Amino acid sequence: MDSEGRVAVDGKRFYRAGAALTGLPPALSQLVELRASQINGCGWCVDVHSKEAAAAGESAVRLALIAAWRESTVFTEAERAALALAEEGTRLADAAQGVSDATWAAVRAHYDEEQAAALVCLVSMINAANRMGVITRMRGGSYAPGVFAALED
Repeated sequence: MDSEGRVAVDGKRFYRAGAALTGLPPALSQLVELRASQINGCGWCVDVHSKEAAAAGESAVRLALIAAWRESTVFTEAERAALALAEEGTRLADAAQGVSDATWAAVRAHYDEEQAAALVCLVSMINAANRMGVITRMRGGSYAPGVFAALED
């Protein structure tokens, strides 16, 4: 527990579990994780995924527009399909339909079965991470890019 009595979350283990589940391009994974984290209000995860994306070469314009991806022109159709899945999979309580048929069709048009399954796992994992971060009040701002990547060695 931390000094305020909150349970400490072992981000290293969670990172390793998420990394093992995905076979997606790292840039796409960061965008999906960032968008879900924004929706869920997880400051720690927004911090991690925005910094990791920037460190991997993601442009400031795309990072600034991720929250408004539907109203921007800087994302590919494949990225848009993944972001729609991320949003609809994250907002289950907001949308009784869950993930729409149109979103599934877009995902299937751009990703094979293994990649689509990886997207589902990624969205599920980041939503779980967001909930842990919010519940334990993990704050954003102190993450240094590359910390978790060093764990892969």
